[in-house]
Amino acid sequence: MRTTWDFAGTRALVAGAGGIGATVARALAEAGAAVVVLDVDKDKLDGIGAGVTGLVADLTAADACRAAVDEAVRLLGGLDVFVHAVGANDRRPVLETRDEVWERLLAVNLNSAFWLGRAAGAVMVPSGYGRIVYLSSVSGLLAHKDHAPYAATKGGVNQLMRVMAREWAADGVTVNAVAPGYTETDLTRDYLARPGVRASMEALVPAGRLGRPEDLTGPVLFLASAESAFVTGQVLYADGGRTLV
Repeated sequence: MRTTWDFAGTRALVAGAGGIGATVARALAEAGAAVVVLDVDKDKLDGIGAGVTGLVADLTAADACRAAVDEAVRLLGGLDVFVHAVGANDRRPVLETRDEVWERLLAVNLNSAFWLGRAAGAVMVPSGYGRIVYLSSVSGLLAHKDHAPYAATKGGVNQLMRVMAREWAADGVTVNAVAPGYTETDLTRDYLARPGVRASMEALVPAGRLGRPEDLTGPVLFLASAESAFVTGQVLYADGGRTLV
């Protein structure tokens, strides 16, 4: 992937080795950053490629999140950038959403965002510099049916990000989110394979297509860069115009 960004000397931690997380991790590494990636799935970590260090971690437990950030900081020698790209979904109506589904999605999507972000902030704030970027979703704004837990967690991520940004702005730490529209990843592959689903989704996007993980690297790398120093507390929609209609 071609990039014009220069992240030489930057120490970056990415949580989530799925489609978007892996793509962002590769882009950061290709731009010169030292990168550690966290995920519970060792096969996904092994598939990211050279130049990235993988750490297996259960990100649904507070102690494990703290320990994973501590180990990443030890390996990197510090922390300049943290990207949270952890996400899970379970599409069903509210009345069919069991308690365990709700609790699992909160743990994966929102609890990990708080625990990892807090641990990253605890390193960045004393150092006087940091860039934190959360992968949110248009579902944090739009009321998609059959998305209640997912939408609630992404709305929660947006507001969590804003509070962190408010608290840490004076310390040189920016906190922002990138909100993709419907993106072709492992998370959406089976759903998009259902008859008629892809066409109906594409019809909702003014750009006429679904997103790809590569569409997110530019927005994420900008917010992770030194050039974004005066941008904080913002949700950047990278959605092909989905939120316009």
